[in-house]
Amino acid sequence: MATSIRLSRGGSKKRPYYKIVVSDSRSPRDGRFIERIGSYNPLLAKGDEKRIVLDVERAKHWVSVGAQPTDRVARFLDAAGVKERAARNNPNKAEPGQKAKDRAEDKAAKIAEAEEAKAAAEAAAAEAAAAPAPAEEAPAEDVVAEEAPAVEEAAPAEEAAAPEGDAAPEQAEG
Repeated sequence: MATSIRLSRGGSKKRPYYKIVVSDSRSPRDGRFIERIGSYNPLLAKGDEKRIVLDVERAKHWVSVGAQPTDRVARFLDAAGVKERAARNNPNKAEPGQKAKDRAEDKAAKIAEAEEAKAAAEAAAAEAAAAPAPAEEAPAEDVVAEEAPAVEEAAPAEEAAAPEGDAAPEQAEG
């Protein structure tokens, strides 16, 4: 009979709790088992002693008689020093798929186009700022600036002239 050391799920929905069991490899995951040799509670902190409880002597016995642990249980047995597990290496695991690579290239191209357009707009703005202003515009600004003080000076002169003249025009205005 082929035996395996695996996890049997218990607990409620979204609150998993596992028993580490030795069972016939043909039996269902949560079905009949031969012996319970420990427990695993993934909700506890990684440093907690009660996260993984394992009967090391029974685990050694079952490994010696040929029971095959699952990947997760093999990690637990390796940490307990029962059976050494070969480290796996999958360098392509984190590499994105072809569609994700295509999307990333399209996005990079759009960003590059936007940066080029922005640089061109900044260059045009810099050229406009660096170019001298037309000769017609500069005198118009100077004329407006010169006229404003002249108007202000004329107003006090009129006020000074009014008291010298007749009083009747002032009453007509007010």
